[in-house]
Amino acid sequence: MNTMISFPHLGICLEHVGKSVSVFGFEIAYYGIIMGCSILLGLYLAEREAKRTGQNPDTYTDMVIYAIIFSIICARAYYVIFSWDNYKDNLLSIFNLRQGGIAIYGAIIGAVTTVYVYSRVKKISFTLMLDTACIGLVAGQILGRWGNFFNREAFGGYTDGLLAMQLPVSAVRAHEITDEMWAHVQLIGGEQFIQVHPTFLYESLWNVGVICFLYWYRTRKKFEGELFLTYLLGYGLGRIWIEGLRTDQLQIGHTGIPVSQLLAGVLILFSLFMILKGRRKTKEEQYKPDNETPKKNGSAD
Repeated sequence: MNTMISFPHLGICLEHVGKSVSVFGFEIAYYGIIMGCSILLGLYLAEREAKRTGQNPDTYTDMVIYAIIFSIICARAYYVIFSWDNYKDNLLSIFNLRQGGIAIYGAIIGAVTTVYVYSRVKKISFTLMLDTACIGLVAGQILGRWGNFFNREAFGGYTDGLLAMQLPVSAVRAHEITDEMWAHVQLIGGEQFIQVHPTFLYESLWNVGVICFLYWYRTRKKFEGELFLTYLLGYGLGRIWIEGLRTDQLQIGHTGIPVSQLLAGVLILFSLFMILKGRRKTKEEQYKPDNETPKKNGSAD
């Protein structure tokens, strides 16, 4: 398999980009290494945010073990549910994560569920924990998307734009190559290459903007949970257009509707509604006149 990846319009050509590293004869995927690093980065930033807001950072250290396990389960379940045709004839392959196949929205659902249960058990504010964790979550997504780079996946259709990425046909899944890509296949050194949107890069860069905004906005939020809602809104705005470019979309049955694009749209509307509602409620409480002192029985007006 040809291991070259290039960005021709940027003058970048990486001739040897492997998918794994061998340690004592055991192959460890770069995807897994990056996922592990993204979890550690997310935890580190969540702990820093906990310290800043006067919380116990150990709360997030203890919770992350449960969050990792449940997020992986939900991420895999989300992917399998919307790719059922690929697994229905070989159910054991559902448990083979080395073949790939997890979805970030499934992981987010798993993480939020874990935070909710943990907050109830420990009697900690659920919304405060979401606000604290969301900065670490988006940081993990920024780094985690680069796992897709090494796997040659999560790319979009054909483009000749500035950030266009060239991948050898032999290194990608055949069903993700569209007719338009085939029409623009290039022969480089005797090898066929497709030229595509690097949507993993788009999402990573978009999330850099999201995290910068969250850092600016965190001291300006008006109610607990607003920062997490802002994350959902910002991430959803990026995902809804980036998902439309991808050729590996998970779809709802045979409707042709990308499930992640639909979910992003729903979360955008939900987050916007809740932010406006929460800010209005906070404003009303802020300017609400103090109640008059109750009158004693028998007193005159």
